[in-house]
Amino acid sequence: MRSTEEFEEFARARIPQLYRTAWLLCGDRHHAEDLVQDTLANVLKAWHRVDSPGAYARTALVRTYVSQRRRRSWSERPTEVVPEVVERAGDPELRLALQSALGELAPLDRAVLVLRFFEDRSVEQVALDLGKNASAISTRTARALNRLRAVLGDDAVQLIAL
Repeated sequence: MRSTEEFEEFARARIPQLYRTAWLLCGDRHHAEDLVQDTLANVLKAWHRVDSPGAYARTALVRTYVSQRRRRSWSERPTEVVPEVVERAGDPELRLALQSALGELAPLDRAVLVLRFFEDRSVEQVALDLGKNASAISTRTARALNRLRAVLGDDAVQLIAL
């Protein structure tokens, strides 16, 4: 049986990865922090019965995000302020365009694209995380990419080079 100290160690180690994924999903620092906090609370509740806490945390994060966005009470919109990050190669304006375009997708489409391409997870892994079958994830990925291309327009070609 795992101890509370082990959970604290797990949480400290996983917060950066969970936060990164949460921020990519919701596009807002404050919402991402809340999402990570809710996720860790869910992991703590299940801590003693979970075989793979890392996988459980990823799944809980995405499902919590999708669930929050489905609620009618969800009315806040992400701001245009991006968290301070280390400058990376590439055009920041194009990265912001991608973040904005992701924000226009349905929550589940956004979750699929973030997990597949930013988290570099396989179709099968995403299907497990979201509780869907692999063919549904493949179809959703293709459709979400088409929607993303339509939203980005000419910026899509420039993003491919990044």
